[in-house]
Amino acid sequence: MNLKSETFKLRTAHCDVFRKLRLSELFTRFQEIAIADTEEHDMGRDKTLDRGLLWVVTGYRVEIGRLPEYDETVTLETWAGKTMHVFFPRYFRMKDAAGNVILQASSFWVLIDASVRKVIFPEEAGVFMEEVKVEDPPAFPRPPRIGETPEEVPFTVTYSTLDLNGHMNNTRYFDAVQDAIYPLKKAAPPRLIQVEFKNEARPGETFMIRYGENGDTVSVTGEADRTIFRMSLTY
Repeated sequence: MNLKSETFKLRTAHCDVFRKLRLSELFTRFQEIAIADTEEHDMGRDKTLDRGLLWVVTGYRVEIGRLPEYDETVTLETWAGKTMHVFFPRYFRMKDAAGNVILQASSFWVLIDASVRKVIFPEEAGVFMEEVKVEDPPAFPRPPRIGETPEEVPFTVTYSTLDLNGHMNNTRYFDAVQDAIYPLKKAAPPRLIQVEFKNEARPGETFMIRYGENGDTVSVTGEADRTIFRMSLTY
């Protein structure tokens, strides 16, 4: 198996007030190791970013046994699944120092033409990721079921939330969501996260984060003149 892996120790900047891995940092790690894997497969920026093609994640499913804690050393692995039409499946798993899997995730990625902000077919761009076959991979992402969301808070897309693609980076949604729902769940880490990114959040734009507690799940959406994201966190 040709899995990309990296081992790192959790520092203070990676952790929240409860000394656990911050969710936004977890998704940042997913993003960075995914980019590193494309580079190792000769599908780096010269084949994408420098040609006006952007990697964009459209959804995640994350199953969490536990979140690692401050000063803990963990290993994150990633591998590509079989490309399906315009979707590039990608998987992740995190292991503790003893080799136990403490969380695993799946994701869908697409390529966007930066000039028109539209999805393109990978074969037209000559972008290809070799499938790595792993026994019993995590389940594919699915659109989250959204319950009632009676609460809402505004969020404005600031300079510090933007990324190379010119929109709010997907990792920063988790900071915004946790800020909004903190009174509901506080220290409790979710055991399942499902998220669908539907539209870009643009520089300077203000959208509403709408949320509500439905049993053991918190439903969250980002709404402007369109739905920006939909997310469920099950505890």
